[in-house]
Amino acid sequence: MDTGIGDTGTGASLAWSPGAASQPPPGLGVKLGSLVLLLLLPLACGLAPLWCFRQPPDPRSPVLSLVSCFSGGVFMGTFLLDLLPDYLGSIGAALEGLRVTLQFPLPEFILAMGFFLVLVLEQVTLAQRELAEPPEESRALLPNGSSIQAAAPGPGVPAGSAVPGAPGVLRAGALALALALHAVLEGLALGLREGDAAALRVLLALLLHKGAVAFGLSLELLRSRLRPPAVASCLVLLALMSPLGVGVGTALAAGAGPRQRLCRAVLEGLAAGTFLFVTFLEILPQELGVPRNRIPKVILILAGFALVSAILFVKG
Repeated sequence: MDTGIGDTGTGASLAWSPGAASQPPPGLGVKLGSLVLLLLLPLACGLAPLWCFRQPPDPRSPVLSLVSCFSGGVFMGTFLLDLLPDYLGSIGAALEGLRVTLQFPLPEFILAMGFFLVLVLEQVTLAQRELAEPPEESRALLPNGSSIQAAAPGPGVPAGSAVPGAPGVLRAGALALALALHAVLEGLALGLREGDAAALRVLLALLLHKGAVAFGLSLELLRSRLRPPAVASCLVLLALMSPLGVGVGTALAAGAGPRQRLCRAVLEGLAAGTFLFVTFLEILPQELGVPRNRIPKVILILAGFALVSAILFVKG
């Protein structure tokens, strides 16, 4: 017959503790709340320009040009201060985790591949358009290659104004996809955070950052003459990406190995290269190439850059 001591020991070893079995992972409450906040706030900020511009705005509008300069400063600050440092740190940590030493500049090469990806797609689209148009019209290409000029601009129309074309839509789509990919990676970073305090700090910074980026993206898509339903679809896609990344990061928090980090860093580098092209070869040259309101444009570019700097300062 078993003794009471044996029964007690067995009972203690097999005892079920409801509190221990249902203990949630660290920071789960903040991450669940972030799913809703990261969906609604960027969507609201992105839809604000659609509310202000009920009809597709005239690309020659001085007000829209000035606001676009502000968004250009936001995008420039996002690339230089956020995307690029995050990418270089991620791929460096991934290669160090795999104990790989390279003499070839792989991080810069991946960044260039993202740049050339958009460049090749744009030039192929332009080449196909030139073949489908009469020679006298194809000779009127703008220097930046984003669209086709009218053969005889009317009075009061600047020489740099243009009729929107497929490459402009392509680059607008590339911008939206690059931001969507980066949003997934940022959400993934939040999902991998442990602890309520760490997750909350990242969440607050992401809310501010994503709101400003969604507002700027909406302006650029409107400026590319996309219809409001198409702009709204891009904004919904962007708004869904960060919660998706949070969910994936939370699920994979326990199994993030060096190979997974390397794959993430490669995707982040391609997104950063795409962002480099669209920001510095599309948004800023398009606005600064028109000889009007030069000083206010520079001031607004600096203001957009300063906004991102302040957000990232709080994030740090």
